[in-house]
Amino acid sequence: MVGNADKDRLLEIAAAAELLREPAPDLDGTILFPECGGSRTRAFLKVQDGCDNCCTFCVTTTARGSGRSVPADDLVHEVRALLELGYREVVLSGVHLGSYGHDAGDRGGLHRLVARLLADTEVPRLRLSSLEPWDVEPRFFELFADPRLLPHLHLPLQSGCETTLRRMARRTTPAEFSRLAASARRAVPGISLTTDVMVGFPGESEPEFEASIDFVEALGFARLHVFRYSRRAGTLAATMPDQVPAPVAKERSRRMHALGAELENRFNARLVGTTADVLWETAEDLGSSLRWSGLTPD
Repeated sequence: MVGNADKDRLLEIAAAAELLREPAPDLDGTILFPECGGSRTRAFLKVQDGCDNCCTFCVTTTARGSGRSVPADDLVHEVRALLELGYREVVLSGVHLGSYGHDAGDRGGLHRLVARLLADTEVPRLRLSSLEPWDVEPRFFELFADPRLLPHLHLPLQSGCETTLRRMARRTTPAEFSRLAASARRAVPGISLTTDVMVGFPGESEPEFEASIDFVEALGFARLHVFRYSRRAGTLAATMPDQVPAPVAKERSRRMHALGAELENRFNARLVGTTADVLWETAEDLGSSLRWSGLTPD
């Protein structure tokens, strides 16, 4: 068995134990290529692994271990290599992306990493994956002055009800989240804000759910990722009383999904008639024509 602290050395350990049928590849300076199905449009670059949060519904800390960051020099090298291979967009990802650098005592590590990648590489488009709201400081929005940092942030909310958030051990409140969203929209006009929302968390009463869905609508997210609470052995939430019955959670999920579709339509409607740069990803042959699809900055 290989523990979390040694996962990055898995090939080395397997080779030493003579478990590899073929010689282990030399990983010095190589890129951890994303699974892009042969496409070299955009790459997901994992800059961090592990998580130091203790959300009561999540087993990530147990499964992945504490936060560990990839050295910035290595990431600059990998971005440059990806560009040489033809990638036009790089997405920075991690289990707890906002904690980049914290394991080395650098609380502003992600800010410094993004600034360095923009300064030291010619990456045309740099995108951020999910960021916990408490990891985003107001000065972080200054980075978006460089148009290569794309105007999209995925900020997991999980619930719009303060008492539910406390039971989840989430380090934010609806009021704090609302102020963060307002700051983002002031600093980066037109920014797309997307989020994760969980329904059916243990103890979620009908008034708590209504508070959550009302808050989500008021925030006007561009897209929702909706999840029904799933009981996980080894988590505090699994032992909590008042587990929400499956039919109730299913109905709340249906309502939140419906709201998500409505919010997405509202966001898209504001873009009708505008012009945007698109990174084309696929072309579908319709016989007499092609239908292209791709990604706008937001």
